[in-house]
Amino acid sequence: MGLEEEIEEIREEIAETPYNKSTEAHIGRLKAKLAEKKEELEKRQSSSGGGEGYAVEKTGDATVALVGFPSVGKSTLLNALTNADSEVGSYEFTTLDVNPGMLKYNGANIQILDVPGLIEGAADGKGDGQAVLSVVRTADLVVFVLSVFEIDQYERLSQELYDNKVRLDEDPPRVSVRKKHTDGLSVNASVDLDLDEETVKQVLREQGYVNADVTIGEQVDIDRLLDGVMDNREYIPSLVTVNKADLIEPDYKETVDEQLREHGVDPEEAVFISAEKERGLDSLKKAIWEELGLIRVYMDKPGRGVDYEEPLVLREGDTVDDACRKLGGSFDERFRFARVSGPSAKHDEQQVGRDHELADEDVLRIVVSR
Repeated sequence: MGLEEEIEEIREEIAETPYNKSTEAHIGRLKAKLAEKKEELEKRQSSSGGGEGYAVEKTGDATVALVGFPSVGKSTLLNALTNADSEVGSYEFTTLDVNPGMLKYNGANIQILDVPGLIEGAADGKGDGQAVLSVVRTADLVVFVLSVFEIDQYERLSQELYDNKVRLDEDPPRVSVRKKHTDGLSVNASVDLDLDEETVKQVLREQGYVNADVTIGEQVDIDRLLDGVMDNREYIPSLVTVNKADLIEPDYKETVDEQLREHGVDPEEAVFISAEKERGLDSLKKAIWEELGLIRVYMDKPGRGVDYEEPLVLREGDTVDDACRKLGGSFDERFRFARVSGPSAKHDEQQVGRDHELADEDVLRIVVSR
């Protein structure tokens, strides 16, 4: 029996097994085995030359992947947002390579990638799917591009990404595994787990752990437990944009909103656009900026004043130390202290150290030793 057949057989057994306390450990073992087989298949496909991927160099302050099925308007959207020149056509599979463009917004350079249209089964390698998904895994934000007439594409796209180890809008599970030489498996949880301890051990054994301490810091199901144990998932924020909104009648909008809700998307958070007519793009740019969590820091340069034209672009939660590292040069070694004015400061020209957390539109002056 080939590896693909083994995978399908395990999937069928999981689907046919009713989930309850008596079958929990068995299902946990099956899911762990399925994950292991899929990893093996992926490695085999890569080694045989089928998983070359697309070579796209990450540049700018952040990278955004436009994800959608063929012919939803991703190339048109890329061209509208950036200075790229992506081929546009009304037939399927127009985009055969990853096309990058650069969105300039709020002083930031945001790389936008128009990846080839996904098809169902991409995670299993269909239609260059693994290569496409490998690009998505490196992005800082996933933007789903849906046709206003095919909202159900969202669920299918989400599943393809999930099957390729992309976890959207989630934090990594608080699960850690520490190998040891003897004494078998030990499970330590800071919460009263719904999972049976034997289920946890079955999952660990199927992943090759014989002697290990497992620490679980949150309530997890089997899938989240597996994510924590395997430690090869990518956790990426996402947003939804609904394209071709100019083609619907106003009263059809309620139907679209209801379809979005059915798939767990808040219509108030989805961005409705027309890439062809270039409508709604300002709202989309703002949503991308906010989802990326970018902030602008204006540098106060000795003898030249505050540079409001080209801010230093950082992430929410970044500190003066992060600013020094991004600036490069000798700032890191020669740093004495900094002065900050703006939202993060208690008062203008507040003297702060490396650990001071910066905020959007702060003014920062770094004082260095001579």
